[in-house]
Amino acid sequence: MTVNSFKKILVPIDGSSYSEKALKRACDFVEAFGSEIILIYVVEKSIPINLLDRKEYLEILQKFGTKILDKSKRTLSKRGIPAKTFLKEGNIVNEIEKVAKKEKCNLIIVGNKGLGSVARFLLGSISNKISQLSLCSVLIVK
Repeated sequence: MTVNSFKKILVPIDGSSYSEKALKRACDFVEAFGSEIILIYVVEKSIPINLLDRKEYLEILQKFGTKILDKSKRTLSKRGIPAKTFLKEGNIVNEIEKVAKKEKCNLIIVGNKGLGSVARFLLGSISNKISQLSLCSVLIVK
């Protein structure tokens, strides 16, 4: 593998311990290859919610996503690593793929778990879908 193989790395984060492990692994790639890190948090719009109105639900998830992106960016900053961030709404896998393509990412590093068991049942395994559909390499961190 060449240094250019891992020039741009996309790290989907969701606040779980698995996404934190993926972020730490991405830092290893920065140190080894001088890679650039791009963070993405996607607000999944298709989960049915009856407790809150749709607008309030999306606002809560957007605030949470912003908080998670800021926390992750601070973690990287402490290690001297700059990062570009994206907060998107839509289908998680589709939005990750759109950003990976637009930013010309060479690698996606994702945790093997993240969402709770109910959401995972409704959405399927996000990491599995990314690995099957991605046009670039995918590293699934356990």
